[in-house]
Amino acid sequence: MRNMPEETNKLKSIGTILLPIARKAISEPLGIQSMNVAEDAAWLHEIGASFITLTQNQQLRGCIGSLEAHRSLISDVKANAFAAAFHDPRFRPLKAAELDFTEIEVSLLTEAEAMQYSSEQEALAQLQPGQDGVIFQFGAYRSTFLPQVWDQLPDAITFMAHLKQKAGLYPTFWHDEVKLYRYSVRKWKERDNKMHVEVGSTRA
Repeated sequence: MRNMPEETNKLKSIGTILLPIARKAISEPLGIQSMNVAEDAAWLHEIGASFITLTQNQQLRGCIGSLEAHRSLISDVKANAFAAAFHDPRFRPLKAAELDFTEIEVSLLTEAEAMQYSSEQEALAQLQPGQDGVIFQFGAYRSTFLPQVWDQLPDAITFMAHLKQKAGLYPTFWHDEVKLYRYSVRKWKERDNKMHVEVGSTRA
């Protein structure tokens, strides 16, 4: 059986490294000094997939990430933090004056697994609100929601409708060739100038 306090402390220590790395990747291009953090931990240089979410007053300010691991975790976190701040097409580039009240969240994704179903209703019944991140794919249309999005869209029907809209399709769209994948995350969030760790589900 796992030692839960030990596991929680390990997760917190990961957050205390990843969050400053993400913040530094945003602050340096703005000409603002940020806390230095050691970047020599072996796990930082393993292949990993991350999402960086920026919020201001609990409202989304940018979100960019990688659905598939294709580079070192440290490179992925830095690149996605920079992109979330300056290249999310939904928002104007972040300005230096905003940085102090911009909160950063780092999510690490597990490998996505393909869902098996014969209808949309069957797929919806399999989803676990609050736990599953979902990738929607139909031809060239693709979108994803992190598990955190369940906080705003708590039921599966609404969640899926918005996911399809994000992909550029009608909320009622469905086709036999729709592919769905799900994944889970571990996430760390800055909160009131303190590190706060939330542990998402991990699939066996």
